[in-house]
Parts: sequence; C-alpha cells; structure tokens
Amino acid sequence: MALTNAQYDEIMHEYEERRALHRQELEDRQRYVYETVEGYKELEDETASASVSFGKRLLSGERLDRSVLKRELEELARQKLILLTEAGFSSDYLDMGYTCQDCKDTGYIGNEKCHCFKQKIIETLYDKSNLRMLTKSANFRLLTDKYYHGEDLKRFHGAVKAAEEFINNFCSDYQNLFIYGTVGTGKSFLSVCIANELLKKGHSVIYFSSMGLFELLAENSFDYKNKGELRGIYEDLYNCELLIIDDLGTERTNSFVASELFSCLNERDNRKKATIITTNLSLEQLQKTYSDRIFSRITSNFRFLKLSGQDIRNIKKIARKESEDFQ
Repeated sequence: MALTNAQYDEIMHEYEERRALHRQELEDRQRYVYETVEGYKELEDETASASVSFGKRLLSGERLDRSVLKRELEELARQKLILLTEAGFSSDYLDMGYTCQDCKDTGYIGNEKCHCFKQKIIETLYDKSNLRMLTKSANFRLLTDKYYHGEDLKRFHGAVKAAEEFINNFCSDYQNLFIYGTVGTGKSFLSVCIANELLKKGHSVIYFSSMGLFELLAENSFDYKNKGELRGIYEDLYNCELLIIDDLGTERTNSFVASELFSCLNERDNRKKATIITTNLSLEQLQKTYSDRIFSRITSNFRFLKLSGQDIRNIKKIARKESEDFQ
C-alpha cells in the first residue's frame, strides 16, 4: 500500500518542522550559554576565525600542515568544554537534539528509509487505529494492579511479566501472544503498552481492531480496481514487525473472515513476524467461532495469557460518577 505524493510530502514536512524546532532549541541554548558563561563566546569566535584564516591561507597557495589546525581546534574545544561543565552544564548541552538519533530527523539512513519513517508510513496509511494517541493513555507508566485481587491479581502479574519478556526478547526470540479473558480486564491496555515500548525501540507496529482489519480487507477485496492497493495492504500486514489484532470475535464472522485470518496468521508465522491477539472469547468459544485450522494455528504458535476480574472500565465510570455527585 503506497503513499500518495501528498502523504509523502506531509511526512517530509513534519521532518522539516522537527529539524527547525531542534535548531531553534539549540540556538536558544547557545544564546543562554553566551550570556551566562564568561569567555565561552570568545572561544567560539576564536574557533571560527582560526578555521577561516587557515582556509584563506590554503586558497592563497600556502603549503600548510592540517594537523596544526586540528590540534588548535581540539585545544579550543577542550577549553570550551571546561568552561561549560564548570558552569554546571552537561557536556552535551550544546549538541544538536534529534527526535530520532538514527536518521537525525531526515527520515533516511543513506538511501534507506529509517525505521521512524516506516512507522510514519504505517500510521499514515492505517490512521484509523490511532495507535500513537492510544499509547498516551495506555503505557507501562500508567499500568496498575489495584483493580485485581486474589487469583485475578496472580494472572495480572503473570501477564505483565510475560509482556516484559516479550519486549526484552523481541529481537532474538520469535513469539506470539494471545491475551484473553472477560470484558474490561485490561487486555487491550496491555497490548498497547507492549506496542508503545516496541515503538520506542524503533520497531514497526500495526494495530487494528478486529472489525477494522476485516472491514479494510473486505473494502479492497471485492473491487477489482483496488488489486494493487490490496497487495500493498497484505505486504504491510505480513511484514510489519508486530501486528496487533484487538478484540477478535467482535467482527462479523464468515468464511471470508476465517480465510483472511488464517492467511494472515500463516504468512506471519512463515516469516517469523510477531502477532498479538486480544479477545473476550473463551478458548471453547474460539474453537466454535473459527475453523479448526485457525484454532490449531493459534494454540500451537501463541503464548496464552489470561486476564480476569471486574470490568475496570465500569469501575472507573462509577468512580467518576460518584466524584461528580460529591462535587
């Protein structure tokens, strides 16, 4: 599934804005250092004039030893660093900042798209999932066990430990997670927590509600004009490093859905690409709802994590209502 020219230009414009923002931040830090660290600006000017003077002499035909200039610049840099750190600033305070250190906010490493650019493409093409927004309200910093008790609490701690292992071993250990249990027990929340950590590590993640995924496939499967588009969608689904299918079982199940789900799971397994599925279905319901080969594929290739307990969304809703009534 390819970007339009307008979508590509929009992403590149975002990178330009990032670079402009970081340049402005650096200029503000430089200005502050010039104003507060005595002698720093003079050393900076001396560095610039030394380079300019050396260049002019080279252009005039003088035969000069470049190592002399190198040693002079290194000594000036050493003196600047001493002034900076003695004034209480970190040694990298005047380094350029980047949102992505790998591509320096250009979107490319050499001629190859950076991982951050690839993820921007995914987010642009599949913006219905709104994954970046979801990670702001669902991440490990906000994860809490206060809604679980007894056996439910044990299951929660086990699921969190498994999620952390999944993240830590993501690059070395091919693994899939099947997170199931009763409504409102934090299954989707945990899957987004995992997505957030992997996005921060630079991995590509596609997140779909089950209903949204099969609607997208159906929209493009039954119109011959969209064959090219459909091929692109399949490549994205099969090749992204992590695919999350949320709320499996909420879609309208039929032979098309069963066929597409099996193909997706099978292709991703062949390519050793990780998948996370969340569902409210029990294992018995899963087997009844989908074909035996799908059930077999899931039970043989996925690690099962069960969450149980009260409906957390309902608990929060009641708490908000009581708070509003009290006020």
